[in-house]
Amino acid sequence: MKVIDHISKAKSTLFSIEILPPLKGQNINSLFETMDELMEFSPAFVDVTYHREEYVFKDAGNGLLEKRVVRKRPGTVGICAAISNRYKVDTVPHIICGGFSKQDTEDALIDLNFVGLDNVLVLRGDPIKSEGRFKPDPDGHPYAVDLVHQVVDMNNGKYIDADLKDVQQTNFCIGVAGYPEKHFEAPNMNSDLRYLKAKVDAGAEYIVTQMFYDNQAFFKFVDDCKAIGINVPIIPGLKPLASRSQLSIIPHHFHINMPDELVQMVEKAKTEEEVRNIGIEWCIQQSKELMNAGAPVLHYYTMGKAKSTKAIAKAVF
Repeated sequence: MKVIDHISKAKSTLFSIEILPPLKGQNINSLFETMDELMEFSPAFVDVTYHREEYVFKDAGNGLLEKRVVRKRPGTVGICAAISNRYKVDTVPHIICGGFSKQDTEDALIDLNFVGLDNVLVLRGDPIKSEGRFKPDPDGHPYAVDLVHQVVDMNNGKYIDADLKDVQQTNFCIGVAGYPEKHFEAPNMNSDLRYLKAKVDAGAEYIVTQMFYDNQAFFKFVDDCKAIGINVPIIPGLKPLASRSQLSIIPHHFHINMPDELVQMVEKAKTEEEVRNIGIEWCIQQSKELMNAGAPVLHYYTMGKAKSTKAIAKAVF
């Protein structure tokens, strides 16, 4: 079932999660263990992330280094199919611009269509870690809105090769990302909202937000979206704080603000277990407030670990 259909049929706030593919060479059973812990809460859908390639340098002998391209977490299509088959739950693979040509993207969408998946979350994606700025594939998409257009084209039976005969239309429900505290590359919040509206106007049917720790930022974001004519469902993304070090790591990597009340509570904590419990309780209160405000779905970034999300879900759902 499409994400948008889950939302339209729901009589209360839905529960959903995002998981990471296992590292290359690892067994999928660790992912199943996370899923087993959370399936009792009947997630409406499960997002599966996709990760950029990285550059590594290997000793080639004679004092020289050889540059190689590796993907550390491959297998999104297969993981989505495995989860759907094992748990009978809808999955949402992430489709990114970075590292893919338009043809690569089309082939990936064809594979997803073949295995019966009808949801995608389309994202520009991050720069390669060793590069300062995002660089698209020479024949790829520079922006997420371009990726939305390609998925919509396939939904309308338009493929890259215009000479194909008797083509079949795909039927993907398209989600995109939103940033309650602004994408870090956008010059200001108003421009970021205009970019978001362009994705919705192009065919995106729902929005999932970047994580945030201040619900007021989310509520203002929703109001600002409505004010410029964005009327699709907006799903809040949540991640419980799990360690003291995340006070600096999360703002650095995700460019978000930590409420001072939360910061002071964590700074006063004496143990990492106490920090984790603070993070869980903060997220529980966030969740309850968002649910009372009518959020269509609460979407939790598990980062491959179930313990904190399970504790939150038990208190909220």
